[in-house]
Amino acid sequence: MKLRHIEIVHAIVQAGSISGAARLLNASQPNISRVLNYAEQQLGFPLFERRNQGMFLTSEGQQLLPDITGIYDKLSLLSRKAAQLKTSGDTVRVGAAHAFGQIIMAPALVEYRSQHPSGEVELATGHFDGLCQDLLAGKIDFALTFGQQVDHRLLAEPLFQSSLVAVLPKNHHRSGTISLEWLSQNNLLMMQKEDPLGKVLHRALLRHALCPRNALFIKTYSVIADLVLAGGGVGIVDLFTAWRYSDQVKILPVAEPLPFEVMFVSQRGIPQSRATLAFKQIIRGKLREIAVEYQQQFLQSAA
Repeated sequence: MKLRHIEIVHAIVQAGSISGAARLLNASQPNISRVLNYAEQQLGFPLFERRNQGMFLTSEGQQLLPDITGIYDKLSLLSRKAAQLKTSGDTVRVGAAHAFGQIIMAPALVEYRSQHPSGEVELATGHFDGLCQDLLAGKIDFALTFGQQVDHRLLAEPLFQSSLVAVLPKNHHRSGTISLEWLSQNNLLMMQKEDPLGKVLHRALLRHALCPRNALFIKTYSVIADLVLAGGGVGIVDLFTAWRYSDQVKILPVAEPLPFEVMFVSQRGIPQSRATLAFKQIIRGKLREIAVEYQQQFLQSAA
């Protein structure tokens, strides 16, 4: 079978008819029929049964389908790689969780521009699921996210580990380490259960048999801090979001372990341009620099 035969067989399987395959491939129905007939003549057996309800694979076709699908997937991957190499050049397309937009990405963008004045960066912030969808669709080259299990088609690269912290109103009388039980009893503003960091928090609450009273479930971490500022309660957020509001809220460590991870996520098997690798290295440096500085200040303030 030739590559064009494989492409047409795959399209017919997907569409269920000659006309549907023609639409998928932007070709004429006679052309699709002619190529399919030629492929079947070369093989010496039919690949499809023609029925009123559409096209159905014969037993021989069903046996060939896994190999046809495998070859087609590899061709699609090759096409995506070629398209990415053609269009990437000095343009870096990056996605980031909202919490990293100002704290990490802003200084990283400034440094990248100073080092690569002719380079271009397209930055989009979003939630984890949306960033992963953009990666799989080839819309971004990599994403900076909080740790979570990723699709098998994606590659996760761990960068940094820390713990979630509590944020209280600036003038609150509490100080030192604070417990999940106390937070649960004082209008705890929480991340949603399906959120990457929310899973860490909700597992800890379940483990300690805690059920917060008057809880609010919020998807965007900065909104939790904004609600604390507005007098809406106390919150638990990542260290980066907390320090973005460090002049406006009180930041305290939580007694129970609430570990989180920061990672790069990219599409598995897709080569990255030199510009992308250079920008990732700058982000690593900024993350390390800011994380160390924030953790030192945090330990001092919590003492």
